[in-house]
Amino acid sequence: MAKLRITNTIRRLRFENDEMTQQALAEKVGCTRQTIAAIEKAKYSPSLELALLIARALGRPLDEVFMVEDDECPPGDEG
Repeated sequence: MAKLRITNTIRRLRFENDEMTQQALAEKVGCTRQTIAAIEKAKYSPSLELALLIARALGRPLDEVFMVEDDECPPGDEG
């Protein structure tokens, strides 16, 4: 079975949103700053609910904030 890797653009999007801090984002979505830091570094995958809240807080669709990389299937080759 392929190992999926969740990547994200949270750090870049925070800076595009008036340089929002990790703390400010955490307060908007109801988690800790440490959780946001771990998600940004791909050390922790958020729940679907938290991922949706983060995307909403950043004003972006979920697929602009979080991406899935599959180690077995190259990008664009879903077959």
